[in-house]
Amino acid sequence: MIRRPTQADVARAAGVSQTVVSHVLNGTQPKSMTQATRERVLEVMGELGYVPDQTAQSLRLRRTMTIAAAVPDIVNPFYGLFIRGIQDEARQFGYDLLAYNTDGHRDLELKALNVAMSGRVDGLIGTMFHPDDADFAPLLRRGTAICLLGSQNVFETTEQPLVDTVSIPDDSAARMMVEHLVDRGHSRIAIIAGEPGTPPRANRERGYRRALAGHGIPVDEVLVRGSDFTERGGYEGMLELLGLDERPTAVFAANDLIAIGALVACRERGLRVPGDIAIGGFDDIPAAALVYPPLTTVSQRNQSTGRQLVRLLTDRLRGTYTGPVRRIENGYDLIVREST
Repeated sequence: MIRRPTQADVARAAGVSQTVVSHVLNGTQPKSMTQATRERVLEVMGELGYVPDQTAQSLRLRRTMTIAAAVPDIVNPFYGLFIRGIQDEARQFGYDLLAYNTDGHRDLELKALNVAMSGRVDGLIGTMFHPDDADFAPLLRRGTAICLLGSQNVFETTEQPLVDTVSIPDDSAARMMVEHLVDRGHSRIAIIAGEPGTPPRANRERGYRRALAGHGIPVDEVLVRGSDFTERGGYEGMLELLGLDERPTAVFAANDLIAIGALVACRERGLRVPGDIAIGGFDDIPAAALVYPPLTTVSQRNQSTGRQLVRLLTDRLRGTYTGPVRRIENGYDLIVREST
């Protein structure tokens, strides 16, 4: 029978004490331990094939060493990269990851909260459209850490939010994209805005309207379209716009999947992008640079945001931060490519 490697084996091979190995496993890093030492221990664990006994570890620490991530659409590459960032960072702190797809529906979002409430995870990271402080309060009382990613405006109505948040100023980023289209000489600009009743749609449409107003361009409501945040939604929205007596000369798509669907519709109708109609997206998923023409879009730095949320969460879990709720606003970048 092959003997499983132990903490002692890892410590011996890495040239450190078992206490150091324990710190790495528990996600703690005392000031006396360098990052190089931590990385060396993790490297040796991989070389030896060391797998910690999660059951014993959970009993000892009274923790599951697992966190949950809840996102609206796990198939959307934006959220795929977001979860990848969470998993990569969580692994560095010794945490496993459970991922939940909620479709942006309240009942499924509450189900993810119930999983956390059951004690199966130590913390929850998510993008959630519907739960409020009353939904989060029971988890926080039992010691479950929660960190949320969302549009800046989602949190503006709560003066004293209960959970740490990283926000993205969707309306400002959308306004920047539409102003880019105006600067390119367009005035008849449409929006395929995504699913009604969701914060991303509300905030990106707000930015669209503010951009037009700022340039004295009235909003033609017939140019405001959108059903969901998929390629199909973009394809159908673009066909509706192309069927108008006076079609737009430019379209702002509320995410890159919508923009890609819109590109397909234009290609099927024999229209040149950007010669006949310009298209701008939002998210900067990997495919945005690969489609033809490459897509002008807004980057939200999604993978680094996932890592950032894990650090906020583990600060709470390890007790290295016990202060007031943190509200962090991230930046964004306009990525100009050939579609505009």
